[in-house]
Amino acid sequence: MSKIYIKNFGAYVPKKVVTNDMLSKIVDTSDEWISTRTGIKERRISEGENTSDLAVKAINKILKKENLEGKEIDLIITATLTPDNIMPSTACIIQKKIEAEKAMAFDINAACSGFMYALEVAYSMMEMNKKYKNVLVVGSEVLSKIVDWKDRNTCVLFGDGAGAVLLQRGNEEKLTDFYSYSQGKKGDALVCGGLDILNPYVSLKHPLDNHVKMDGREIFKFASRVMIDAIKTLAQNNNIDINDIDFIVPHQANERIIKYTADKLHISFDKFYLNLDKYGNTSSASIPMALSEMNDKGLIKSGMKIVMVGFGGGLTVGSILIEI
Repeated sequence: MSKIYIKNFGAYVPKKVVTNDMLSKIVDTSDEWISTRTGIKERRISEGENTSDLAVKAINKILKKENLEGKEIDLIITATLTPDNIMPSTACIIQKKIEAEKAMAFDINAACSGFMYALEVAYSMMEMNKKYKNVLVVGSEVLSKIVDWKDRNTCVLFGDGAGAVLLQRGNEEKLTDFYSYSQGKKGDALVCGGLDILNPYVSLKHPLDNHVKMDGREIFKFASRVMIDAIKTLAQNNNIDINDIDFIVPHQANERIIKYTADKLHISFDKFYLNLDKYGNTSSASIPMALSEMNDKGLIKSGMKIVMVGFGGGLTVGSILIEI
């Protein structure tokens, strides 16, 4: 139970739409091949906007709706695996751009689980310290920076975008429960380069490849298993029936993973909110983008029980059950 709640949502995607047919002119693929295996039809690709730029545009929508100024924000946590720079953090760049003069700001990298990890950290910090009254949690990615555009198995999956939420503290305690963990021993199934060790005392034999590399079969098995585990565990730990969950908002990775999960849990596929057909896999941005879209459509209503589940590189799993 917690008095902390999500007050509002915001999302932003670049204007450039890249369809499956457009990708078929770059690599050996087709709309049929991509859509039947993933459910993805198109994705948005940055034409120059960086990770902080997307995040700020998502955040500004929240600030406008809430009639807030940047100086009223106390904490900014940014989930991203595609930061503007190694240093300063993308959160600090966001802080500068929205003029959140007094805010604490830092990044979290848990890949596609990043937003869920950031949300759990934000809730914990707000529970521990009452000075955090207006808290922004944002997932923002420009995955087009790290995609190998010659690899048809990965370049068709990813898109760019940002989603954010504003957390505040209310008077009423509502159902809130997190369930997160990592499996580092399987981390090699999804990797993305790094920094070469370049100093006068080493000879570089194998330069690092900074493109994302994925063992699709292993990730599918992992994602399917942990999605089921997270949903069942959150329901059992809080003594609710899975069918009493109003919406499940999964990381938007692959439609087949989500259909498999629904089938194994014997729940309606309609309980899962999907928009990956339009945006592809936007990593840490996918869940907050979906939440914002749901809110814009009027789907999120007071009293609803919503489960969010993220999974990704690390390997990592992050999930939450909240009552709206």
